[in-house]
Amino acid sequence: MAHVTPALQPVVPATAGLRILFVVSAHNSLSQRALVALRGLGHDVTVAIVDSGAAVEAAVDRHRPELIVCPMLKTIIPERVWRRHRCLVVHPGPPGDRGPSSLDWAIELGMDEWGVTVLEASDVLDGGDVWAARTFPMRDGSKSHLYRHEVRRAAIDAVIEAVGAIAAGRHAGEPQLSGLARPPLRQAERAIDWETDSTETVVRRIRAADSHPGVLDTIAGLEFHLFGVHQEDQLRGAPGAILARRHGAICRATADGALWISQLKRPGHFKLPATRALELADRRVDVPEVEAPPTGRSLREITYEERRGVGYLHFDFYNGAMSTDQCWRLLDALRQARRRPTGVLVLMGGPDFFSNGIHLNVIEAADDPAAESWRNLLAIDEVVREVVETDSQLVVSALTGDAAAGGVPLALAADRVLAREDVVLNPYYRHMGGLYGSEYWTYLLPRRIGPDLTGRLTSAPFEPVGAQRADELGLLDATFGATAEEFGAGVRRYAERLAHDPGTPGRLAEKRRRRALEERLKPLSAYRREELARSHECFFGADPSYHEARHRFVYKR
Repeated sequence: MAHVTPALQPVVPATAGLRILFVVSAHNSLSQRALVALRGLGHDVTVAIVDSGAAVEAAVDRHRPELIVCPMLKTIIPERVWRRHRCLVVHPGPPGDRGPSSLDWAIELGMDEWGVTVLEASDVLDGGDVWAARTFPMRDGSKSHLYRHEVRRAAIDAVIEAVGAIAAGRHAGEPQLSGLARPPLRQAERAIDWETDSTETVVRRIRAADSHPGVLDTIAGLEFHLFGVHQEDQLRGAPGAILARRHGAICRATADGALWISQLKRPGHFKLPATRALELADRRVDVPEVEAPPTGRSLREITYEERRGVGYLHFDFYNGAMSTDQCWRLLDALRQARRRPTGVLVLMGGPDFFSNGIHLNVIEAADDPAAESWRNLLAIDEVVREVVETDSQLVVSALTGDAAAGGVPLALAADRVLAREDVVLNPYYRHMGGLYGSEYWTYLLPRRIGPDLTGRLTSAPFEPVGAQRADELGLLDATFGATAEEFGAGVRRYAERLAHDPGTPGRLAEKRRRRALEERLKPLSAYRREELARSHECFFGADPSYHEARHRFVYKR
């Protein structure tokens, strides 16, 4: 294809901010981070979530942008749009790679290096002019994990470069069509043969399909998509057999070992903890519930470690959602950690998410979703209160991944809040049918940023807050580290210095004094009572908005 420069695009001076329209199938972690980055550079960015070519055209006609950016789009951009407007597409593959299953194939084929390309939409799928590209080394991990880290960092760098070039009036590079036009990775290629496939093969297949679409498989005569795989070093059995349960996950034997599958999804339904999905399909598994071994590879949602006077509590829940059961288990782990002879306790969350609050999928699948919503909110409130009332240690929240909804006040319950520089916060509930929320947010947010800013952040239209901006606002105490590894090393240095600082006992005494004063002014129980009264109305009142919004959310509608 010849180089095409759309005739309707004006040359914009480098100093001018562009009027940009994000056209996305979902406003996911990448598009949120890209929005934060471009707004930070002075561009005017609006987001349109679309599900068809007609919806793309309508959004463009409505907003009349100077530039269209598609960070995550599954719909074909109509020719009428890309002929008249410059459209940048973020493709999760290196220059020349083409097709909708790029990252899936990279994991399936065991590629050593992969990349991200920002290119211009044209009549060749993923074959337009290249505006920017980045590469990165591949490592073991699921598609969703790589997407939220390596792909996201590379994509943001490339998008900033491409938009900057357009704002400066520069031109793109010529299209590079020498790479592979990869077909969609279908279920036939993803299929697992439990009798012959090695554990390594099965793990790679499920990782390559994580987040979407999952690996289609059969369990007890019914089809399920598999997600959330963890290797297992000790359990063994007949290939394909389900060997054990642990906290909603199932352990399944392979030809040469075993692995854990944490999530299942019936076709046409939504993801759930594996044992719950089987129960709802009338396929209960009669296998023992087993504890995680102290060493070796296995499924561990909650782990604790100590080093140089610091306790580190990791809680890695799938997609950051915390069910009632997970909250109670985390509360128990917190109480045990409080009893340890440490000076600092670090809440690590997981590598992809710190926390996203209550578990909407589990709630949707409950016999009584309103009652389960209530139970889940009460349970996460207990976790937050435990953090607030911890006075035996200084508590540090360390956000390697994003936080949203109730996960934000959970992080803010700590004495210090640190975040990786790529993290995005969403301290917002209202998109879920006007849900008021709890987690003591009416106490925790104002004590950091004041009542006025709290009101703007929690009542304005849904807007993500990047780590740098959150630091400036006072939501965070420090941001550092481009990668999870860099951030983790910085957290350890920070926590160990704090633990061995001669001033830490005085800080603990001041923490107790301040908490006692605040309790006298307004008890925590009063904040909780007020919040829960509002949430109770959302759950049990006449207005069904919360239940309708939750239903749309879990079914991706």
